[in-house]
Amino acid sequence: MKSSGGKIRKAKGTGPKGAGPKAAPHRQQATKPRPQFAKPSTPADSDARVKPAPRSEPLPKRVLTRRTGARPAEKTGLILETLPSDDYALLDSGNGLKLEQYGPYRIIRPEGQAIWLPAWSKAEWDKADAIFTGNTDEEGVGRWHFPNVPLGETWPMAYDGIPFFGRFTSFRHVGVFPEQGTHWSHMDALIRSAKRPVKVLNLFGYTGVASLVAARAGAEVTHVDASKKAIVWARENQEMAGLSGKPIRWICEDAMKFVAREERRGSGYDIILLDPPAYGRGPNGEVWQLFDNLPDMVDLCRSILTPDPLAVVLTAYSIRASFFAIHELMRDAFTGLGGEVQSGELILRERSSGRALSTSLFSRWGAK
Repeated sequence: MKSSGGKIRKAKGTGPKGAGPKAAPHRQQATKPRPQFAKPSTPADSDARVKPAPRSEPLPKRVLTRRTGARPAEKTGLILETLPSDDYALLDSGNGLKLEQYGPYRIIRPEGQAIWLPAWSKAEWDKADAIFTGNTDEEGVGRWHFPNVPLGETWPMAYDGIPFFGRFTSFRHVGVFPEQGTHWSHMDALIRSAKRPVKVLNLFGYTGVASLVAARAGAEVTHVDASKKAIVWARENQEMAGLSGKPIRWICEDAMKFVAREERRGSGYDIILLDPPAYGRGPNGEVWQLFDNLPDMVDLCRSILTPDPLAVVLTAYSIRASFFAIHELMRDAFTGLGGEVQSGELILRERSSGRALSTSLFSRWGAK
């Protein structure tokens, strides 16, 4: 519930290209202009708590070498699901759309993998409070239509008792990816059971819900994202959650450059979260391409683990890959460290008919 370091996330799943308001029977015509992203009252680069990106030269190409030793144990085909709750529910899906409940609001958004027919009636879908229409391509800019009454740009949401702001963005997303909840609960348990100080690095951290979960569990958190707007949003969420006193470093920087600098400094983290987009840009124009840059990033992440690490969690929202692609990358990267690599898919379970909607691939290494 989430940049190369540089997203307001644009590459999450797929949407039907060119699909307009008539692409499905439950879609309605847009009549309202999309709301503008809220401008922060304090610019991120003038907030002492948000560290701006340093100017630096492009990183040299990293030389990867094959590691020796035993590869980690493996578990594949693992399906981690998010069930409907009072805070979030996938209500129904079909015809390239999904009907979701985010806090008090019903929302309709494109969903390319929903190739079946909706289970609920059109009357149920017509109860939606907000519909994303217009340009439904992930790289395009669309708009929100409010069929009943115009809604404000933000509204209160919660995850496991942690409040935060939902927001209608021009790229269809609302600031939280509910399927990530299964990773957050896993991380929470690791931190609490460690019985020692734990340092968490949240790369491509977006709006910070994962960082808040880790901080509440007792970890010292470093949150990195290249988008100043996303970090301002994340800090708003920290204040809303009443966790302003928790140790979270907010850093606006290209994720790859940050990790490379941490390697040079000899820094170490016990848990690393990686949730990169398929494509993104850093604050100084750095370019992130998932398949070009991910091997270097995973190798760098291994190099900054503490001597007694707990986990590295990678999520990939890209339809061009099998989960086996990132599974084998992770097993190679953590060769010699033991533990186990678990890989599979994240799904959302429908309330209407119990169908599973796949949202992303994941691979996570754990020391035990």
